[in-house]
Amino acid sequence: MREYKKILACVDLTDGSEQIAERARDMAARCGAAVTLLHVVEYVPVEPMGEALLPAVQIEGELVERATKRIAELATRAGLEAAQRVVRAGNIKSEVVRIAQETGADLIVLGSRERHGVSILFNQTEDTVLHAAPCDVLAVRWARK
Repeated sequence: MREYKKILACVDLTDGSEQIAERARDMAARCGAAVTLLHVVEYVPVEPMGEALLPAVQIEGELVERATKRIAELATRAGLEAAQRVVRAGNIKSEVVRIAQETGADLIVLGSRERHGVSILFNQTEDTVLHAAPCDVLAVRWARK
């Protein structure tokens, strides 16, 4: 097995995020790697150039602040208190790839949801990251509850 040194765990802070964080934690323990938890806030205002621009910036800031608290809670629950935590605002797909490059990640761990019907035709985050990533990608299948 390849020895990973820097693992980027991408979480959306939903129920499956704990599974992703735990998988990254376990992989890091086997390899002696460091883990970075990443959450990207993707907020698109309804009127990006309209009068609502200032409130949109404020809303985005509040979303980032809330996500920062939630990712800290997730790190504690998953046993990743020492992990670096990063919360960014932007396009999820491009931010994951950019942060992986910036941190020198050699493994990206992210969630993968089962798709049916028309959703199979849409370009999902995990597909884009898989093809654009500068390193290996581990897609964690979310367990159904």
